[in-house]
Amino acid sequence: MTPDVVVVGGGAMGSAAAWSLARRGADVVLLERFTPGHTNGASHGASRIFRLAYAQPDYIRLARRALDLWRKLESETGRPLLDLTGGVDHGLLAPIEDIAGALDAEGVPGRWLRAEEASERWPGLRFAGPVYFHPTSGRVHADNAVAALQSAAAARGAVVRHETPVLSVTVRAENDVEVVTPAETLRARRVVVAAGAWTPSLLPGLLRVRVTQEQPAHFAPLDPALQWPSFIHHRPDLGVYGLATPGEGIKAGFHGTGPEVDPDHRNFAEEPVHAAQLRDYARHWLPGVDADATTPISCTYTTTPTSDFVIDRTGPLVVLAGFSGHGFKFTPAIGELAADLIAGARPLPRFRIHKTGR
Repeated sequence: MTPDVVVVGGGAMGSAAAWSLARRGADVVLLERFTPGHTNGASHGASRIFRLAYAQPDYIRLARRALDLWRKLESETGRPLLDLTGGVDHGLLAPIEDIAGALDAEGVPGRWLRAEEASERWPGLRFAGPVYFHPTSGRVHADNAVAALQSAAAARGAVVRHETPVLSVTVRAENDVEVVTPAETLRARRVVVAAGAWTPSLLPGLLRVRVTQEQPAHFAPLDPALQWPSFIHHRPDLGVYGLATPGEGIKAGFHGTGPEVDPDHRNFAEEPVHAAQLRDYARHWLPGVDADATTPISCTYTTTPTSDFVIDRTGPLVVLAGFSGHGFKFTPAIGELAADLIAGARPLPRFRIHKTGR
């Protein structure tokens, strides 16, 4: 086969790239090594936080574009994906003031609440210090989002193949990239590599990322009728995030604290010390849950040294990497940026490969 573009990796980012490229009329083949809905990477599950609340204007603008595209995807597929429940930041004041200032400068609504006022509104949470509330926040259904992106891409002519691992990606010439699978060799003018934790093995030496196994959990709510915003707790030692996942409980986790792993040799097992620390956190800060009634979750983070994303082009390759921990909300906008790079656009400075220590 000689498609215009081969996309390697059928998680959120690769699927979004395939959708954006197919919308522009490109001949696209999307290759995913696992079955639909698998739990081996970073795109599975029923909930991811959506928020515009960043201290950096370029991230705010990217999230705004993603909001528009999530709604477009919902309209195109008939699937509800994004639920705006509102979100809060609390804890250390300085980073929250930076976020509030950036949102205000970009014209994004938000307001400060006293901790007592926030606790009265959301009794399932305990708050530290002033609370910043931003209504344009909520959750995206991750599994449904990936499925919707793939179905929308296929409806526009993209070929989507699961259970098709890519063994190698080799640039042969300026407009000739060889993609080898166990069954065949494909040639394309351009290739998008969005392989998550498997990116370093497919593109050795190109960028530095750290692959970790993270362990959030769903906690059983004591009162299912309580309303929950998405929340970020800024702490000196580590960040904590959480949100309600309908049908599964209240999801909470520590941000980026897991051990480094090989994605092909994970045991998916609950790490007892980490799990105990998360339960202790829930006992103190989440009075609306049963801290001992948990369902552990295992996923991977793929993180650059700066925690910025890689959305860049090198020759005929477009590389999408380093999204774990805070990338999912931006998914359709990142797919659009990938399609822009394929069309010859200049990469955005924040997302260049050199920013990750190359």
